[in-house]
Amino acid sequence: MLDQSTLRAGALDHLATGARVIPAAMLDVLPDAAKLVFRGRPPAVATADQAFGLALPREACRFNAKGGRTAFWLGPDEWLLQAAGEDPAVLFDGLGQALLGARHSLVDVSHRSDAFSLSGSKSAYVLNHGCPLDLSAAAFPVGMCTRTLIGKATVMLSRPEPDRFHVDVWRSFAPYVWQLLDEARGELV
Repeated sequence: MLDQSTLRAGALDHLATGARVIPAAMLDVLPDAAKLVFRGRPPAVATADQAFGLALPREACRFNAKGGRTAFWLGPDEWLLQAAGEDPAVLFDGLGQALLGARHSLVDVSHRSDAFSLSGSKSAYVLNHGCPLDLSAAAFPVGMCTRTLIGKATVMLSRPEPDRFHVDVWRSFAPYVWQLLDEARGELV
């Protein structure tokens, strides 16, 4: 089997090494993660909960996290299952075996996107340079996620902590989104 770890190297690494330290809005590349898109309805969802080791959120635009695993609600019957530092093939095979006989769809999308965080007291302010959402804590609380735009790129945005956002963006758009946010951070210097 082809060692795909070398294919991921460098998508944002060259930008991250040159990123300015701006404590009010820090950009950091997130570690690689296995990412699977799961689609299903009951009882397949209950089986996926158990096999993934984490309850898939049933509430719109929310995510659940435990350890290095996170389940993001993407639609009424669609979730992104993410496992930091895990082998996508092993995760895919394990879930696939557990879901045998259940009506579902499971697709490995691990190499489709890159993820980074924007953290600090001005992180929402910087994101709003390219994102039209109300990112106040009342409108976009901790535990929320959604598909949205940053500039002209579609992203999945989540908020794991009050002053931290995670941006998951298709690899071909990752440098564009990073640079857009890095430029917006410049006014904080």
